[in-house]
Amino acid sequence: MGLRDMAMRSKAIIKWPKQVTTTLVWQLIKAEKNVEKAVMLFDSATAEYANGFQHDDKTYGLIISKLLSANQFKFAEDFVERMRKEECKVTEEILLSICRAYGRVHKPHDVMRIFGKMKEYECEPTLKGYVTVFSILVDENQLKVALKFYKYMRQLGFPPNVPSLNVLIKALSKNSGTMDSAIRIFREMPKHGCIPDTYTYGTLINGLCRLGKVSEAKELLKEMESKGCSPSVVTYTSLIHGLCQLNNLDEAMRFLQEMEDKSIIPNVYTYSSLINGLCKNGRSSEAMELLEVMVGKRHRPNMVTYSTLLHGLCKERNLLDALKIFDRMKLQGLKPDAGLYWKVIEIFCDDQKFQEAANFLEEMVFEGIPVKRVTWSLHFKIHNTVVRGLCRVNDSNRAFSLYHSMRSKGICVDAETFEFLVGLFCKKHDVYKAIRVFDEMVIDGCIPSKDTWCDLVRRVWVKQKAQEANDFINELVAVNQI
Repeated sequence: MGLRDMAMRSKAIIKWPKQVTTTLVWQLIKAEKNVEKAVMLFDSATAEYANGFQHDDKTYGLIISKLLSANQFKFAEDFVERMRKEECKVTEEILLSICRAYGRVHKPHDVMRIFGKMKEYECEPTLKGYVTVFSILVDENQLKVALKFYKYMRQLGFPPNVPSLNVLIKALSKNSGTMDSAIRIFREMPKHGCIPDTYTYGTLINGLCRLGKVSEAKELLKEMESKGCSPSVVTYTSLIHGLCQLNNLDEAMRFLQEMEDKSIIPNVYTYSSLINGLCKNGRSSEAMELLEVMVGKRHRPNMVTYSTLLHGLCKERNLLDALKIFDRMKLQGLKPDAGLYWKVIEIFCDDQKFQEAANFLEEMVFEGIPVKRVTWSLHFKIHNTVVRGLCRVNDSNRAFSLYHSMRSKGICVDAETFEFLVGLFCKKHDVYKAIRVFDEMVIDGCIPSKDTWCDLVRRVWVKQKAQEANDFINELVAVNQI
């Protein structure tokens, strides 16, 4: 529904008192969770009395905020235009809220477009506005544009302050080639009357850890604490992640204990980093214990946590715990992807448990795991592996059912799987299915081996279908197989 349609329905939404105040309108709009109804309330407030209530930047800012939260960006910009037409002052904060919203959905060009329109709305950007846009550009990894923007900001005469230098340091900390410049600016901050804060230290520590310079990061942590800046959970998580990347797990675990000693509560990312490190180093049992600690402290594991743990358990062939993690994921409402299903199915197949593998594959289909382009090769591998496994244990009915399901979904059957199926049905004296699979094999462009030809011909002769056998022999001659 468009804004015009909303306005047409607005009069009937509420019966207003004779005295409509900004506070009342603001409270009603804020309490309304449905953005469409919130817009109706907004319009209804002015539609009730011709010469009564007029919206100000406070109520406009609130409705624009609600539209942005619902990703209704065009409608939000339309309301800014309405503000101008109604001669309501467009504030910098309202325009910056639109910039932040575009940044949230990764549209840096729209961020710059809105910022460029500030003067059009007779709104002169302040230092806060420039720093906000600078920060968005850095977060979006638009580093060249961000650094040019910072240079332009300085050319306009805006002095450096802690927030702007923090963003600059963050930008320079993203690449190994500019990390030294980040450190240099950090050391020069006091010359500009800017004292590094917790965010400054945390940004540098994170950058150093991502570059594998954990020793330097630890020295900076000591300096940080000596200057009276308390490290945050993000700072410690960066160090723990860096140590795990270097396989220094015992020290990473000591940092976890240090966090708890300082009453700094680890978050899901802290635990996930440690679980990932433990799993990569063959310590999945410890990772399972850490998961229980994490859950015991009321942190909900996310998809990354479970995926990491499941990969580690499967790598160590700990099928029992892997299945437990699978069940926990689903109970929490998380849906495993094709890659995670494959890890478990692969273990079943390696252990010659092909029926169990087929059960898991059926569950995967039941859960609606889509066959996408990016997972096409994985689905191809899973299905062909399970069909061949079922053939090995002589489960002809299930093998044929899964084969038929593959063809109906457009999942390719490889030559080896065709050979297995034909061989199984010949062994079972099911000539009808053997011939059907054989025909589909040839149609798909797979040339059967001599053994498959011979086996099938023998079975056809046994069934006294000489003409069909002769036809196969003629086809064999035609493709130079005999």
